[in-house]
Amino acid sequence: MTTGPPELIPADFPFTMRRIQVLDSHIAYVDVGNSTASATVFLHGNPTSSYLWRNVIPHVSSKSRCIAPDLIGFGDSGKVPGLAYRVADQQRYLDAFLDAVLPTETITLVLHDWGSALGFDWARRHQGRVVGLCFMEFVVPADSWDVFPPEVAANFRPFRDPKLGRQLLIDQNIFVEKVLPGSVIRKLTEVEMAHYRQPFLDPASREPVWRFPNEIPIAGEPADVWDKVQLYMAWLFETNIPKLFFWVSPGVIITPDTAEKFMQKLRNTRGVYLGAGRHYVQEDHPHAIGREIAQWLPESLNQE
Repeated sequence: MTTGPPELIPADFPFTMRRIQVLDSHIAYVDVGNSTASATVFLHGNPTSSYLWRNVIPHVSSKSRCIAPDLIGFGDSGKVPGLAYRVADQQRYLDAFLDAVLPTETITLVLHDWGSALGFDWARRHQGRVVGLCFMEFVVPADSWDVFPPEVAANFRPFRDPKLGRQLLIDQNIFVEKVLPGSVIRKLTEVEMAHYRQPFLDPASREPVWRFPNEIPIAGEPADVWDKVQLYMAWLFETNIPKLFFWVSPGVIITPDTAEKFMQKLRNTRGVYLGAGRHYVQEDHPHAIGREIAQWLPESLNQE
């Protein structure tokens, strides 16, 4: 946990985005830092983008090449007409992106939210190329809605109603306008909110934002997502790949009690409590996260 006066959290995005053709669309991504045989890949979730990592990457880029894609349908990446934006679709585009940009390099993954489901699944299938796993507020299977904080369950259950969910997430853009800023301790500035709003100004562009809450694995459903998460969680508890695990209080997915239980089961893991936070911990603790990754990173690379 960090102490001392609060550090500035700039709203500026200090990177120039690159683009690469992936399947039938394009992926936009940050690519900065040292270019070596290994890279650190930062994966975001809903409804964010590589913008979420803007104040984390500068701490890491002196140690590693840093790559942060925008998932398909998010940020500056392409919108695909007719795509359902299911987790399986996101996985196809991410797999193709990594095949194109990092075909042989070893990789450290830095994961958050749905980026964790995609990243852990990729790591489980490519574990010989993974030299480190860093994660925070990550997707885990839920036996029921009761495992979530009551206010989270109350907010998210309507999202899965076929009619009401689309009204809230597509017509009213609730996830961007309410869930995102409400899941950060500090108040996001208007400049920051403008960055997060930009990809979803048109209601037709909000399909991926609607889809992800309907993919949360709860009580075995959706079955394919549930199976994916069960597989990577079992693997995560078994693998000796070096890990860096951040958590906050009260958290949303990962509460302090959940973090304590995971720390007892995870192998070769360094745990870091950041302090007060909800879900988008990069908006409250970017510098602590970046410094911890930079300090830990050589340890993971030394164990290749």
